[in-house]
Amino acid sequence: METILKKIKANVVVSAFLCIALGVVLIVWPGMSVQIACRAIGVVLIIMGVSRLLQFIFYRDGSLFSQINLIFGIVITIIGVWIVLQPEKIIALIPILMGIIIVIHGINNLQQAVKLCQDKYDKWWIALILALVTAGLGIVLICNPFEAVETLVRVIGIFLVYDGASDIWIISRVAHTAKVLKQEAEALDVEAQDIE
Repeated sequence: METILKKIKANVVVSAFLCIALGVVLIVWPGMSVQIACRAIGVVLIIMGVSRLLQFIFYRDGSLFSQINLIFGIVITIIGVWIVLQPEKIIALIPILMGIIIVIHGINNLQQAVKLCQDKYDKWWIALILALVTAGLGIVLICNPFEAVETLVRVIGIFLVYDGASDIWIISRVAHTAKVLKQEAEALDVEAQDIE
């Protein structure tokens, strides 16, 4: 279980840093060719999707989280391939597609917040707020896409940086809570053996 958690943490952290890196590039250079920006987004989505699919294949445990990883991996891989192959046809759809992906990330973060609450982590509500804000940002992109290309690229960049940073914080809390629970369980085992 500990090895699986480490692998999941590694995958989420890699995806989060890719989001942050791409977000920074889009914020700093919003005037770059929209097709290049589209293809860069597509490549990042493919990497994220494939990492989720590999996580499902090698570390599936039958949980809801595992099933959502499979669906999320398939959806974002397909969207990423589509963006890379036909960027000119989907420029207008980019904010909506990115909004959908960010909403899915928010739902994923919401599950992790619930897990933190179940594990009695006292600041689980911070993860809940981050998850709701992430989903809210995605809804903003879906419902109110920006018309100016540079504004759109910058907004997507800001949302990606936020999404990546919130992912890193939430997964670090999940890993920390799992470690604390493991230590408490080991301490109880030692006490039980001492009593015997």
